[in-house]
Amino acid sequence: MKLLLISDIHGKVANLEKLEGEIKSAAAVLFAGDFTKFKDYDTTEPCVQKMRELCPNLFCVIGNCDKPELLDQIESLDMSVERGLVYFDGLQFAGSGGGSKFTGEAPNERDEEDLQKDFDVIKNSGLDQEGQWSNLILISHNPPKGLVCDQCAPNVHVGSQLFTDFIKETKPLAVLCGHIHEGIGVDKIGDTVVVNPGPLLEGHYAVMELEKDGDSWKVASTELKSL
Repeated sequence: MKLLLISDIHGKVANLEKLEGEIKSAAAVLFAGDFTKFKDYDTTEPCVQKMRELCPNLFCVIGNCDKPELLDQIESLDMSVERGLVYFDGLQFAGSGGGSKFTGEAPNERDEEDLQKDFDVIKNSGLDQEGQWSNLILISHNPPKGLVCDQCAPNVHVGSQLFTDFIKETKPLAVLCGHIHEGIGVDKIGDTVVVNPGPLLEGHYAVMELEKDGDSWKVASTELKSL
């Protein structure tokens, strides 16, 4: 199964259109938020509509540059996995939207604890009592802490420690994050593959290939790519 991983488009619809071939060849598209160009809210709607038009199997959260009320719209368009647990071809998707508090200038900055509450649906599901979600993929705009994916400068990590702890506890198959444009990379927390594909605004994206292993999926490969 091929998954197309994107984040941080920030209104640049032209770059999404350039991915049409990759989109058509993918089983699903995962988007980690920031439809909107910073403080230019006229860019939001064209981006949402183009993504919905191009991507039949689309799983999203919103970012720190997106207004919180955008969540209602992407839920109505059947795009959202934020605060939910969505099933697709033997996989489960769950998501957390927005970014951690920083300057206060972005419309969707949230406390670290609040961001983590978006995943309460997993804890409250009553499933997988051992806490190991072998077919679960988490989509979070905010990255976990301590990886290449949350480095805004060499050895400067700005991700969420609570998120890192949650990944260690639940052991999902993979995590897609964004937000930190400089943190492009593929890393691991235990056996969980963590990917920050980089901003699609600048032409960055990633492709993940999954293979079936009995009743479970496994990550066969992850490739960082550019337009």
